[in-house]
Amino acid sequence: MLDVSKRPAAPPAPPEATKPRSRWSTWVDLKAAPYLLVSPYFILFAIFGLFPLGFTVWVSLHDWELAGDREWIGLENYTELLQDGEFWNSVANTLGMFVLATIPQLVLALMLANALNKRMRFRLLYRLGVLVPMVTSIVAVAVVFGQLFARDYGFVNWLLRTDGLDWTADKWSSWTAISVMVDWRWTGYNALIYLAAMQAIPRDLYEAASIDGASPRRQFWQITIPMLKPAIVFTTITSTIGGLSLFTEPVMFAQGDVGGGSLGQFQTVAMYMYENAFRHFDYGYASAVAWMLFMMILLVCFFSFLFTRRIGGTQ
Repeated sequence: MLDVSKRPAAPPAPPEATKPRSRWSTWVDLKAAPYLLVSPYFILFAIFGLFPLGFTVWVSLHDWELAGDREWIGLENYTELLQDGEFWNSVANTLGMFVLATIPQLVLALMLANALNKRMRFRLLYRLGVLVPMVTSIVAVAVVFGQLFARDYGFVNWLLRTDGLDWTADKWSSWTAISVMVDWRWTGYNALIYLAAMQAIPRDLYEAASIDGASPRRQFWQITIPMLKPAIVFTTITSTIGGLSLFTEPVMFAQGDVGGGSLGQFQTVAMYMYENAFRHFDYGYASAVAWMLFMMILLVCFFSFLFTRRIGGTQ
């Protein structure tokens, strides 16, 4: 009797011939698909970014009021703005607080990140501690700093032995108080960015430098700083944008007054724009202020980029 179990297995069936892909499907997969995947971002950016930007230009060319006629006036708002002393006062205040806040903020963030990058006890706790100012309510921050810089019984006046100093009455004193508030809030944020960039630096570079006899200070300037250039450029640009569009801190420091003091001694450009739009209801003039602020941010960011990209001797 024939043993069926010992029969050789049947050869596998040849695979079916695949049909060649059409040019349309290849084009969709290789060309169109990436654009379709990123299109939601650009669609949202066009709706909430480009359209408001273009509409602001249109409004700035009109005498546009909340309850009134909207008359085309061309560039009259910009001509009036360039001759407006209050606007240039707000520009000077903004640039002054920007310099006082941004430069110490980035330097302190770099020093803090370098300290947190070293081995120490409770290092994780210290790293989490720099996040506290970021999660604290700005209202609570304003209340605390308002008490610290209070004219009567303020801790800062007690510490400096200056009785009755009104920090909101003078340009330099108000700029200093607001800059301290800004630095307290955002130094930890920049420090975490620097810390993440420092941890990505290969340890072999430091070991080789130590073998060659380089001191820790020289390693910091010759290795850490050049390797941190992308992070420094990023934090400089973001800090420039935030510093020139400063609004919340000075408004809370003035207890909700967008006038920036009795003489506008710490009124920023953003506060001046808000005042014209929602107090004077002159949306055309406020839109012109917004565009001037936008151009000022672009100009300062450009020069900041040119300066920071030369860190480490690179062009």
